[in-house]
Amino acid sequence: MQSLIILASEAAEEYPVNHALAWGIGGITLAILMGLMFALLAFGGGREHS
Repeated sequence: MQSLIILASEAAEEYPVNHALAWGIGGITLAILMGLMFALLAFGGGREHS
C-alpha cells in the first residue's frame, strides 16, 4: 500500500494540474446540468399521468 502511495505522489509531481482548466471544465459541466434541470422543471408540468 505504501508503494502505491509513493507512486501516486511521484506521478502527481511529474504532471502538474492546470487548475484554471479544471475549474473551467467543472463550470461548463455544472452549467449544462443546471440547464437540464431548468428544462426538466420548465417542461415537467406537461400532460397528466393516467
